[in-house]
Amino acid sequence: MIRFGLRLAVAGGREALTRLIIIATAVAVGAGLLLVTLAGLNAVNAQLTRYASLYPSASADGSADPLWWSTRDDYFRGEQIVRIDVAASGPGSPTPVGIPKTPGPGEYYVSPELTELLAATPAAELADRYPGRSLGTIGDAALPSPDALVVLVGHTVDDAAALPNVRQLTSVGAETPALPETVVDLILGVVAGGLLFPVLIFIGTATRLSAARREHRFAAMRLVGATPRQISIIAATEAAAAAVAGTALGFALFYAFRGQLAAIPFTGMRFFPGDMVLRPLDVLIVALGVPAGAALAAWVSLRRVRISPLGVTRRVTPRPPRAYRLIPLVLGVAELAYFIGRRPVTSDGQTAAFLPGLLLIMAGLVLAGPWLTMVGARVLANRARRPAALIAARRLADNPKAGFRAISGIMLALFVTSVSIGVITTIVANRGPAQVGSTDAATLSTGLSDDELSVPDTLLVELRSIPGVRSATAVHRNPDRMADPGVLACTDIPAAYGRCADGATVAAVAHNFIPFDGSASATRVWPAAPVSLDDLQRLPVASIVVGTDGSATSLERSRTVLSLAYPDFWVAPSVPGEFESSFADQLRGWQQLANVIIVASLGLAGCSLAVSVVGGLSERRRPFSLLRLSGAPVRVLRRVVALESTVPMLAVSVVAIGMGFVAAQLFLKAQMDYALTAPGPEFYAIVIVGLAACLGIIASTLPLLERITGPETARSE
Repeated sequence: MIRFGLRLAVAGGREALTRLIIIATAVAVGAGLLLVTLAGLNAVNAQLTRYASLYPSASADGSADPLWWSTRDDYFRGEQIVRIDVAASGPGSPTPVGIPKTPGPGEYYVSPELTELLAATPAAELADRYPGRSLGTIGDAALPSPDALVVLVGHTVDDAAALPNVRQLTSVGAETPALPETVVDLILGVVAGGLLFPVLIFIGTATRLSAARREHRFAAMRLVGATPRQISIIAATEAAAAAVAGTALGFALFYAFRGQLAAIPFTGMRFFPGDMVLRPLDVLIVALGVPAGAALAAWVSLRRVRISPLGVTRRVTPRPPRAYRLIPLVLGVAELAYFIGRRPVTSDGQTAAFLPGLLLIMAGLVLAGPWLTMVGARVLANRARRPAALIAARRLADNPKAGFRAISGIMLALFVTSVSIGVITTIVANRGPAQVGSTDAATLSTGLSDDELSVPDTLLVELRSIPGVRSATAVHRNPDRMADPGVLACTDIPAAYGRCADGATVAAVAHNFIPFDGSASATRVWPAAPVSLDDLQRLPVASIVVGTDGSATSLERSRTVLSLAYPDFWVAPSVPGEFESSFADQLRGWQQLANVIIVASLGLAGCSLAVSVVGGLSERRRPFSLLRLSGAPVRVLRRVVALESTVPMLAVSVVAIGMGFVAAQLFLKAQMDYALTAPGPEFYAIVIVGLAACLGIIASTLPLLERITGPETARSE
């Protein structure tokens, strides 16, 4: 039977060969995208793991010769630079990953991207922050991305021990886990589902191409004595043959374009080509799962033939879907709502709580889709005023499962991206960069530390001598912890940052002259502080504020001077909002990934829709031909086909986006107590363009209708 099935697949004439090529091509596209999805998830995890290794949390276990390690963040023109200070305590100290030996005092390694930046930038703006000599570049194994800016500086043990947040490590790199952030796990899980489900739907749709015509052929074989088991083997063999060829082509496409795909900054940073790898389990899943899924789809599509060889001709209206299909959808929403006010403590517990609810909603949308399609079709039928609308609505109402199958990928794609972008947009809005005059000041702050900051007069003079610097001010610590964190003599407040209240001699000011909920302003009036001028001089300095003309040169030269003056300071000199901007940029990288997902998944769903429409036209050639013979114009038939696809597609799009925002709101409320912030116009523009592309795909199949519904079709069938 297997040999006979293969002969039918390749020797059944031009129609069989064409069907085999189309199915194999469609499966190749689906398998290739499936491989890209799996490799992309592996690349993201590898990127996060290496990023986490820059911030190790493990400490020495008492073994001899630990490696002293301290990680701090620096900035250059808004870009984050990860600075790692290390010191080997003996010959047994572990060597950091990516370099041949641990640098000593006055030595450092830099990442390739930072090497280029140092060469292209005046030394006073950047290179002078790392005195000594460069020993070379850091290898890929220690960098999150080719775009990463990382410097690894050597010290003596005594100097390293005085650094902030220092660790003593007995191992580095290999045992560092990926970041267990709940939001990252959520986005990765939802993104994976957002691509995997449309890909699987596309493969299933492709393997069902010309299912009705194959049913007729297999029914005829049943009538001449073939058993159900023999029919199943033949059908599975025919489908698997096309799927095997398509899967092999999909692997070839993946490896051919892997390098180009790694160079695309899906998360805001490029991947290394070696990160886009397939684990043995991934290869087995695709190599065996896709052909097996194709065979299963063929087996399911012939269930009527297995029951009776007359099942194909004795077609009846399928049983309509029931409202119980909404239960998983309701349970998923209830599961997310339950954790509002009951958020688990650990990150793993939070992921285990929220991700199943989202996956349950996704499954619920697929299960409830036929019922929603049926309800929408009945509403359309009741309001139909033209024959095309009535025919399309009645057909959808009679078989809503078939109508929904073609658009299920679109529903999942829109739900996934609505959740992801809703969560990311809200987090960026709540934790993004503060709206301050970030080009007006570079700030060095002690935060809540009680350490006294020594500020020599020569440092302030050096800062003021930099071209573009307008002021350099040392702000003292306010002894009143309930007021603004700094105090300053009224005569020392730069004009660009306001003035004292009338009659005051010492003012209570923000440590960088920028209130938490405001911005730098020359009209601000600072309240008086209950500190005398004599007491002011005895208070420790909280921060040094450098006011500039906003030029990048003055900012970076000031930052370099401050970095050299305080090389072991925990908080690097920074422009207000820079840390928040770095965090927001990471989230925008995830938002960019979500945008890529919505474009890819909508395009894939459009391909599924095209295959489904073409398959439906091929299977209904005779009914449409009879309608044409009875006087129905071709334009009416085109409207029928267009409405059958367009109406449910637009209806489920609204439901999917709405449910996505509901799920995002429930997650944000439970996890962070945030209210959903509506996405910007970019999201809606992408959705509109994606849906318009799907409509264009539908329109491109309509010219086929006139060619396959001529009088000869009605006579020959």
